[in-house]
Amino acid sequence: MNDHPIPPRRPMTLRDVSEASGVSEMTVSRVLRNRGDVSAATRERVLTAAKELGYVPNKIAGALASSRVNLVAVIIPSLSNMVFPEVLSGITDVLDQTHLQPVVGVTNYRPEREEKVIYEMLSWRPSGVIIAGIEHNDTCRRMLRAADVPVVEIMDVDGEPVDSVVGISQRRAGRLMAEAILKQGFEQIGFLGTQMPLDHRARKRFEGFTDTLAKAGREVVDQEFYSGGSALKKGREMTRTILERSPDLDFLYYSNDMIGAGGLLWCLEQGIEIPQRLGLAGFNGTELLDGLPRKLATMDAGRLATGREAAKIIAARADGSLTEPRRLEIEPKIEFGDTLRRYKP
Repeated sequence: MNDHPIPPRRPMTLRDVSEASGVSEMTVSRVLRNRGDVSAATRERVLTAAKELGYVPNKIAGALASSRVNLVAVIIPSLSNMVFPEVLSGITDVLDQTHLQPVVGVTNYRPEREEKVIYEMLSWRPSGVIIAGIEHNDTCRRMLRAADVPVVEIMDVDGEPVDSVVGISQRRAGRLMAEAILKQGFEQIGFLGTQMPLDHRARKRFEGFTDTLAKAGREVVDQEFYSGGSALKKGREMTRTILERSPDLDFLYYSNDMIGAGGLLWCLEQGIEIPQRLGLAGFNGTELLDGLPRKLATMDAGRLATGREAAKIIAARADGSLTEPRRLEIEPKIEFGDTLRRYKP
């Protein structure tokens, strides 16, 4: 695990919005609280300036306005994906030992939804924010940068963080899996996963994966994508489809364990010899794999450790024992299971 300091950032204030919009702080306050008689033109000017600066008004009124609530905003893309509850468990393990409590917001992988969740969470001035991913649109990044609270982005370190960041390098994870597949002598490789424009972590893994194949003179021969939640049924359907279309494939790389598990079950039902005829691998290292007839190869992304380390940073920033942002990179680890290793090491 690598720990690197990150430069500090400055919180945005009402005065910044006042100066940017050219109106008084009192007028800015009236607009942002939707009170008082303000012209439409002035209102638009203030709202535009606030959005461009990433300023979020404080909903804690009166004497509490300078205080923080003892809540940590945890913003994740999904609750149906079994990956994120494990991250939440790590966060809760640590925060249970403090006065802080997590409150969860779900974005459904939609940037506009992420904007709304961040805005609402920050307006209550939590003691910190833990948010999945390091890729956000400009509005979200401005709000996070302007917030006078510690922010920890998790599960991806490939990019420029807003504040602190904890997780694996997704590109490195893709590279490591490609190297392992090639070392075992597989040549005709297929990929099965989600449509990736909104799942930046899956996209980066795929980029690392295909770049490594290309350096070895290989490529992904066929691909099968789907939209929707990860599911065993989807994995079965996709595996049947890609093998009917490209029967010479000798390895299938799945973007997550759920669809990989479905693919494994379908292959076993068809009597396909694994891994000698067909190798398989997923991603995430979920407990589901322990109950399968064969153990699917996967990659442990350190989700529990990620949640714990992120919560430790928030807690340390809250009690003042940590004053600077941190960058913690967790090493992804391949678990070969029964579906990847053709040859003994």
